[in-house]
Amino acid sequence: MLPIAALVASCGGGSGGADTPAPTSTVQVTITAPAAGSVLTAQTPVAVQAQVSVSGSAAADGTAVSFSLPGGSFSPVVPQTRSGLASTSLTGTTAGAQTLTARSTVNGATGNGTQTIYLRPQPAALEILVPAYFHPSTNTGWSQMAASASANPAVGITAILNPSNGIFTTADAATLQAARNLVAAGGKVIGYVYTRYGTGSRSLADIKTNIDRYLDLYGSSVISGIFLDEMSANETHIPFYREIYDHIKAQGATLRVVGNPGLVPAAAYAGVTDAIVSFEGAATTFQNFDPRTSTPWLYTLTNNRHAMLVHNADNCAAMQTAVQAAASARYNHGLVYATNLQYNPTTQVGNPWASLPSYWSSLVGTVRAINTATALPAC
Repeated sequence: MLPIAALVASCGGGSGGADTPAPTSTVQVTITAPAAGSVLTAQTPVAVQAQVSVSGSAAADGTAVSFSLPGGSFSPVVPQTRSGLASTSLTGTTAGAQTLTARSTVNGATGNGTQTIYLRPQPAALEILVPAYFHPSTNTGWSQMAASASANPAVGITAILNPSNGIFTTADAATLQAARNLVAAGGKVIGYVYTRYGTGSRSLADIKTNIDRYLDLYGSSVISGIFLDEMSANETHIPFYREIYDHIKAQGATLRVVGNPGLVPAAAYAGVTDAIVSFEGAATTFQNFDPRTSTPWLYTLTNNRHAMLVHNADNCAAMQTAVQAAASARYNHGLVYATNLQYNPTTQVGNPWASLPSYWSSLVGTVRAINTATALPAC
């Protein structure tokens, strides 16, 4: 039988027990810049900052923090904290939604912080895309566009030509001359073709004939692209639009194909267009345009592949607000248009494309100012 002292010792009693483990540090890392959801521009350095705390207190100066982003580079690569903050500069290269990560290890404990950001490609200069659905014999819009193109060679102006809703068998003489004048002044012209949302209610044969007539009757020296209106946004109709796109490109590889679903379509439509009208509507509604939550794939494309057509922008100030927003990284539109003409989609009353806006000259001046990073013209 063992002595009582031995029994006590075998049960772990007495003063000879194992040492109590030392408390473990808790490391918390929070990315404080850029803000969550920021839309940044690839190849453009941006400041990045992270706050590091250890067990609730600011990390000691000199604590190393490593940052990472797919396809991104940092300078310095592993910055050190000062008063709990570590700062570096990020240059991102991969467009789209990205996860920015900051990590720090102190006394064997590691903390991580993440932030979702978005990168868009380097933007091109803004262009003006005009739904020129008016006849030159009764409207001065075509001559105004030509004058503006001549006076502002750095501002791209593209008119959507729409004779008889795109259905014709001969070229209208006055329209042809107006289109030639615009091209001679430095502008561009693309032909309007409606597609009935790819449902087949307008056949592929009719659409192809429509396209060919623009090129045959108005000429490839005038027509530099096709505007596909009433485009579906549904991915099931991609084969329909692929055939149209291929037909256009077979007529000329440089012909620009602009599709107009009027909203953000399925991502596959990027493969059957050169530019997409991802917004058509009222200026007040345009304020809420935000691809980040549901359609971040838009940020993988350059801004000259996105267009907006805004109506009900009641005055010059409203126009400038819309165009400035379109040019921002969040909106990422490169083809822009705004008009004070009214349209009510509920009652279908009004025609926002019946003429140029009353502030046409200011619209051209606003685009020029944004492209040259100069002050906007006074309204």
